Amino acid sequence: MNGEEHKPGFDPDWPARIFGIKGETDFESAALDLFRIQSRLNPVYRAFTEARGIDPEKVSRIAGIPFLPIGFFKSHDILCTGCTPRATFLSSGTTGMVRSRHPVADPGLYHASLLRGFERAYGPPGEITFLALTPTPEEAPASSLVYMIRRLMEESPGRDHGFFLGQETALKSRLTSAEKNGEKTILIGLAYALLDFAEHHPGRYAPVTVIETGGMKGRRREIIREELHDRLFRALGLATIHSEYGMTELFSQAWSKGNSRFTAPPWMKVLFRDPQDPLDFVASGSTGGISVIDLANRDSCAFIATEDLGRETGSGTFEVLGRFDAAEVRGCSLMI
Repeated sequence: MNGEEHKPGFDPDWPARIFGIKGETDFESAALDLFRIQSRLNPVYRAFTEARGIDPEKVSRIAGIPFLPIGFFKSHDILCTGCTPRATFLSSGTTGMVRSRHPVADPGLYHASLLRGFERAYGPPGEITFLALTPTPEEAPASSLVYMIRRLMEESPGRDHGFFLGQETALKSRLTSAEKNGEKTILIGLAYALLDFAEHHPGRYAPVTVIETGGMKGRRREIIREELHDRLFRALGLATIHSEYGMTELFSQAWSKGNSRFTAPPWMKVLFRDPQDPLDFVASGSTGGISVIDLANRDSCAFIATEDLGRETGSGTFEVLGRFDAAEVRGCSLMI
């Protein structure tokens, strides 16, 4: 996409294939094909697979695919041979913290995944005004979250979008204006910043849709998502609070439109590994470590073991419950 030349080993019709997935059979076939390609062309993933003693040609089910621990994105460049980075996403971090980095060889594939996934959840972005409680693109040029929001704004030209971190009074005015004018508006922001705004400027902001993107990440006392949402919708006069589950290491996002239940797009699958045995998965409904298959991660690694805990909640949805105790504090709220 975006004029990118075909690379040896990759399916030139890969975007059409993954965005055309219709069911589990399609997904598993694409996942196994990409696994075999990345276990050959990605030096870090190849070494990891070999260290596990896995022969990619003998893996016939998703359950046999090894998931790369997400920490490798901090110590290595996770990129397939023959791919040239055209951008790099960096995770949030405090001074002295090692940040994850995700080289982006094909921004067009990222754009396609973002826009298709967003439209499945919220409809065409061109009909929406986007307001953000995050740093600006100039303040956080390598943030995947900020990049995502800016890209959504670009898909909706002619509207009064804006970044409002540190400008709470101006944000209140814009939200009030949007309500009066009947604009379809989404406010997306860091959980810490949204809670700050809700406490300083309570009111009734319906029908604005509010999407939070994560925990306090060291800025406030960590609270469970249900408590966060309860405090937000009470202060802002909303029936529900929406959420986004994404990260620097992924090209795709899962969205929740309430009740903390996330839905991933068809080209993204969330699995739950046994916290005591990372080679096994827990029973449906049980708590486990979140492992993600993101088929849009064609040029890096599509099979990632995160440091998050969650569980399947039925009907294709899942819940994010927190993080492993030993996991380093991370997340977009650290950008503040």
